[in-house]
Amino acid sequence: MIQPNYIGGEWRHASEAIANINPSNTNDIVAHYAQATHADVQDAIDAAATAFPAWSRSSIQLRHDILKGIGDEILARKDELGMLLSREEGKVLADGIGEVVRAGQIFHFFAGECLRLAGDRLASMRPGVEVDITREPVGVVGLITPWNFPIAIPAWKIAPALAYGNCIVLKPAELVPGSAHALADILARAGLPAGVFNLVMGSGSVVGEAILRSDNVDAISFTGSVTTGRKVAEACVASDRMKKMQLEMGGKNPLVVLDDADIELAVGCALNSAFYQTGQRCTAASRLIVTDKIHDSFVERLIDAMHGLVVDDALKPEASIGPVVDQRQLDQDLRYLRLGQEEGGRLACGGEVLARATPGFYLSPALFTEIDQTMRIAREEVFGPVAAVIRVKDYGAALAAANDTRFGLSAGICTTSLKYASHFKRNAEAGTVMVNLPTAGTDYHAPFGGRKGSSYGPREQGRYAQEFYTTVKTAYTLPA
Repeated sequence: MIQPNYIGGEWRHASEAIANINPSNTNDIVAHYAQATHADVQDAIDAAATAFPAWSRSSIQLRHDILKGIGDEILARKDELGMLLSREEGKVLADGIGEVVRAGQIFHFFAGECLRLAGDRLASMRPGVEVDITREPVGVVGLITPWNFPIAIPAWKIAPALAYGNCIVLKPAELVPGSAHALADILARAGLPAGVFNLVMGSGSVVGEAILRSDNVDAISFTGSVTTGRKVAEACVASDRMKKMQLEMGGKNPLVVLDDADIELAVGCALNSAFYQTGQRCTAASRLIVTDKIHDSFVERLIDAMHGLVVDDALKPEASIGPVVDQRQLDQDLRYLRLGQEEGGRLACGGEVLARATPGFYLSPALFTEIDQTMRIAREEVFGPVAAVIRVKDYGAALAAANDTRFGLSAGICTTSLKYASHFKRNAEAGTVMVNLPTAGTDYHAPFGGRKGSSYGPREQGRYAQEFYTTVKTAYTLPA
């Protein structure tokens, strides 16, 4: 059976479909998912545009109740949906369930935000004139989401878009449509008017391009690669309507470990940051910047900890890390492993393709040493379980190395010094800074985003999401 797209309040079947393959067991097909045509996408956009006038003026209580109901169902089905997520993406089951829980919490948070949207009243320079500042929905929003968080990232885009009165056309990653389709099914039964939410699955070259080029799409929120993000930006700027855009693209995140760090805590932070969820997180720390006195001991203990990680089928309870998401990503990881060694780096641990009971894309976590900042392995995002240790003299050199990147998403430091922790928080060129914590792992009610080549546009999540999903209106009134 082919799982259909959702357009204008109806499930629409298609003649073409793609298999959703379990990366832990390539013999296991999760399901087949419909591939939308250009005409399907245009119909979805038209449906959203038609629904927008009424939805944008709908009761905040109605929007609250719908979003809360969505969150309730997600949380009630967390085990089932977590199993689906882990099966299609490859992250271990505990992480899959955790991601589903986060999606439910996000909908609950924005259900509350429906009731908290506020404006301002200012005194005018002109006697008797009133100045009111309000926020209004942007319009039809195209949401393009990645494969590494197949339910959380759609949730943190969909929930605020709906809360603030926008209508949606969602294009999930072609590689992992299952979680987005399950979420769409929940939304379809939640009481949303027809056309407010639309799901169009398929390739970026067809579905993504149709969303980008449409004159009836007012804004684009994109999470994905830098290369694709730049294309999104170019299309938004080139459009007649100058689409509003929000881009989250990638990172080459540093974790600094100073001589005074609690070494066990630092090793735990590095292990989590670099290798959990197979390193397939945009906030993963792939550069471990370690000061000289603690370097050798840190590397030795980190390698010991890496040997304790179990790489296996994501659904097995003993697995610490699941497979890489697909063959293309595995090939990219292996290419960078070869490149790192060709550049003169030492592959100190891991980097081996593994055989397991079921055929899958298994790779042991890899650690490079003897790396410097000029090497591509230290400058380009791998997006896999591959990390490089960079030895530096002191805190000043560590901070300089941490900031020596075109990215600026997340940065961390392990230290017992309040002086260095405070200085790093102020001077690290990243949108998110962690002190004695892994670089990955953020709260759903706090803003998320980066600097430099990692992000463009307003922050995602929390109350800061209103900056993208609303537009400010200033009204002047002279009472009659």
